[in-house]
Amino acid sequence: MVDSLGDSLDHALESAFTRRIPQSAQAQMKYLVKQLKGTKAAAQALGISQRTVERYVAGKLKRPRQDLRGRIEREVKQRWQPQVRAKARKKAASTGGLVVSTRAKFGFTAEPGTTEDARIRDITQALPPEFADRLFTAREQGATEQELQQIAADGLARMYFRANNSRAHGLGVEFTDIEHIQIEL
Repeated sequence: MVDSLGDSLDHALESAFTRRIPQSAQAQMKYLVKQLKGTKAAAQALGISQRTVERYVAGKLKRPRQDLRGRIEREVKQRWQPQVRAKARKKAASTGGLVVSTRAKFGFTAEPGTTEDARIRDITQALPPEFADRLFTAREQGATEQELQQIAADGLARMYFRANNSRAHGLGVEFTDIEHIQIEL
């Protein structure tokens, strides 16, 4: 299973939630209608009809199709406990940092003309708060998965491969073919 770095950042923030999200389709739909201030806005966010939203709120529909269930849950999670999410993000970006666990292909470039062939490595490494801040800021600003991977690669290069820049100066690191990535606060 290939995870995206952006999704992994979202999951890391969700781990800070102090309460579970609403569980039933009716409760989730009621929450979305309240947050989006109306059934029309909720319907647009989910890509369904306003009447369908009203049926879920009234309890006439109870079990959404799998794709709709996923969209409802994703929309609820994006809006759930914004203060808790912001506090966790601020802590990671100011004092806590984050931990990246990944299985991916890493390649290196050093002095002109030298290189090491890329190979698969399992790495778990704590990154300092500045990289947490860069990742979360980029995610909020709509950065692509490639841009997020480059920020993570910079952090892993500095902390893992260059030992916080105490050795291997000038070593460039390529971070590709991600098989798995997980981020924890």
